[in-house]
Amino acid sequence: MDTGIEDRYPTRVTGTATPLDRTEPTVWGTEGDGPADAATLAAHEAKGFHVVDGLLSPGEVQTYWQELVRLSGDESLRADERVITEKTSGEVRSVFEVHRISELISELVRDPRVLDRARQILGSEVYIHQSRVNYMPGFTGAGFYWHSDFETWHAEDGMPGPRSVSCSIALTDNYPFNGGLMIMPGSQRTFVPCVGETPEDYYRSSLQDQQIGVPSRHDITTMAAEHGIDQFTGAAGSALWFDSNIMHGSGNNITPFPRSNIFLVFNSVENALVEPFAASKPRPTFIAGRDFTPVTR
Repeated sequence: MDTGIEDRYPTRVTGTATPLDRTEPTVWGTEGDGPADAATLAAHEAKGFHVVDGLLSPGEVQTYWQELVRLSGDESLRADERVITEKTSGEVRSVFEVHRISELISELVRDPRVLDRARQILGSEVYIHQSRVNYMPGFTGAGFYWHSDFETWHAEDGMPGPRSVSCSIALTDNYPFNGGLMIMPGSQRTFVPCVGETPEDYYRSSLQDQQIGVPSRHDITTMAAEHGIDQFTGAAGSALWFDSNIMHGSGNNITPFPRSNIFLVFNSVENALVEPFAASKPRPTFIAGRDFTPVTR
């Protein structure tokens, strides 16, 4: 689709996809712009992510956990398009646009511990591109295949560049064995295009099982050989901040221990969405927000 602006990251191509070097920085702000110190920002610039231990207190974790339980058990939400269920078990997998459904999570988006760090990393005012809660129940929780979020957000939502950052706040303990997020440090510096045309209304199936918009096994192998693989583990209440273009994924959870989190995506107001670069129309706004009003306290 013609967006009227240059496509710096062409994807959903035919034939062979050639990885591209990223031109933008990963961190746009400085130490004086927010709560992260210079060492943390330098690590985030180099690796594409950092962890904040104890972002939420144990009491807050319990409060938000009860909110997740309430949302997943709300029968009135079951028919809502914003609720995604597991393909096989029918259990709730994700609830999207959760900051508009839950007053508690709306307040969390504006919490200085969260908002100020997002502004600092992106060096500007920010708005919510996407919010959701993810449930990975014990025994049946399905993982997410290797991918870059930015590839999808660029192709299907019209995000011009990777000037966005995600914050995943753990509400359960993340062990190495219960489907914890795997991440390739430094991979955010390379954009990996994907092969294949975006199907019509692809979001309806991709949110359960993504087939288009995933890198080739060759590219994953090459990236893993160059960058290695880290895993996000930590106690409930810890937060993983990671760049939109970093390569990441998670395995299935066959343990009895659930893995649930609050997932918030902040985009710079200077990186507002245009028309999709590789889809016939934008995804619904509950998946990719098109209200670019800056988040304020």
